[in-house]
Amino acid sequence: MLLTLARRRKFLFVGGKGGSGKTSVSSALALARAAEGARVLLVSTDPAHSLGYVWDRKLTDTVVRVFDESGSVDAIEVDPDATIERHFDAVRRTMLQILPERLQGAATRHLDVAKTAPGSHEAAMLERIAEVIEQAGNYDLVVFDTAPSGHTLRLLALPERLFGWTESLLASRKRSESFAAAARGIAGTTDETSDADGRLRRTLHARRERFAMMSTVIADHSATAFAVVTLAENLSVAETIDITGRLQELGIDVGSVVVNRRSPADAGQVLADQRQREAGYIRRLVENLDDVPITELPLVTKDLTGTEALRELAGHVGDCR
Repeated sequence: MLLTLARRRKFLFVGGKGGSGKTSVSSALALARAAEGARVLLVSTDPAHSLGYVWDRKLTDTVVRVFDESGSVDAIEVDPDATIERHFDAVRRTMLQILPERLQGAATRHLDVAKTAPGSHEAAMLERIAEVIEQAGNYDLVVFDTAPSGHTLRLLALPERLFGWTESLLASRKRSESFAAAARGIAGTTDETSDADGRLRRTLHARRERFAMMSTVIADHSATAFAVVTLAENLSVAETIDITGRLQELGIDVGSVVVNRRSPADAGQVLADQRQREAGYIRRLVENLDDVPITELPLVTKDLTGTEALRELAGHVGDCR
C-alpha cells in the first residue's frame, strides 16, 4: 500500500514517464499523510512545474502552506534559474576572494558561460535538494515530485560523482597549500592569499560533506524510497522497467511502482475492454520487477485541481492494493 510506504519513510521521491500523473500522485500522497496528522513538505524539482496548478496556488522556491488541518502540507517549486544564479553567485564570490584582480574579469566571463554548460542545471538543482534534506528536521515526510525519468536518473547519479570531484579538488588544494607554505618558508615571506585559500578549502569541505550526506540518505532504505508512476501502456511500462532497474543499480530502494489511471470495469464495454488490455501490461510489470510492490490507482474523472479534488485521489492512495 502506497500510504504505508509513506508512513515508513522520511523521504519519498516520485518519478516516472512524463504525463503519467506524478504531480497528482505526489500531491494526493502528501494530502493523505497530512490527513493523518503528519507534517509534510512537498517539493517540485520538475522544470515544467505543475504543482502550483494542482493545488490552485501560486508557488515559489519559498515554503507556502497549502493544507492545514489535522496535519499540514507545505509546498515548494524549485526555480531552476534562481537556483543556478545562487549556485554560481556563491562560486563567483569564492573565486573573487582568491584570484588576483587582473584575472577576475576573465573568471566572471567564464562562469557566465558555464551557467549553460551541460550538467550545470543538475549540479545546482542537486545543491537545492541537499539543502531541503538538511533542513527537513521539522517534517515527518518530504515528497519530491521529480522531473521525467531521464533527468531524474542523471540527478540521482550525481552525488557520488560530485563527491569524487570535490575530493580531487581538496587534494589539489592541499598539495598547492603545501608547496606555497614551503615557498614562504624558504623566502621568509607571507602569502596574502593564504586566508582565502583556507576559506576555499572550508567551502569545498562543506560541499563534500553535503554530497556525502545526500548519498547516504538516498541510499538508506529505511529513510528513503522511490515510487515510479506509470500508465498501463506499452511505452510507459517499458520505461518503468528500465528506470526501476537503473534506480536499483544506484542502490535506491524502489518502494512501489504506481499504475495510475486504471480504467474502471463497470463503466461500459469500451472501458472494460481497456481495463482488460491494461491487465496484460500489469502482468508484464509483475514478471519483470520481481519483488517490487505494484500499486494501482483508479482513473479519477474530475479535474485534479484544488484541495477538494485531491481528496478523492488521496482516499484511493490509502486503500489501493
